[in-house]
Amino acid sequence: MAALANSRRALARAWHSEAAIRQELLLLLVALPLVFIISGDGWRRALLIGTLLIVLAVELLNTAIEKLCDHLAPERNDSIGYVKDLGSAAVLMSLLLAGAVWFTALWQWLEQVV
Repeated sequence: MAALANSRRALARAWHSEAAIRQELLLLLVALPLVFIISGDGWRRALLIGTLLIVLAVELLNTAIEKLCDHLAPERNDSIGYVKDLGSAAVLMSLLLAGAVWFTALWQWLEQVV
């Protein structure tokens, strides 16, 4: 229960302080009903929702890395900048994965509808 409370508190704090987290949580909320429209298959639904949860998880990890870096080295530092850039690249990779999965699912759905 304590871990659940810590996670809820962290998500609430991230919601208030991080625009990217707000955007990805809102995207997840908008996408949830869409999943049930474009896919009747449980595995596809899980995959579509899962990719968005992966994006959110990677974004949270990236935010944690950035906060830790800022705490440890508040001054400009090329090595710390590289670490932060790696975190951003990880977010980009998760977004590309989610985009590919969603594009494929939407394409297949449109082929059936049209």
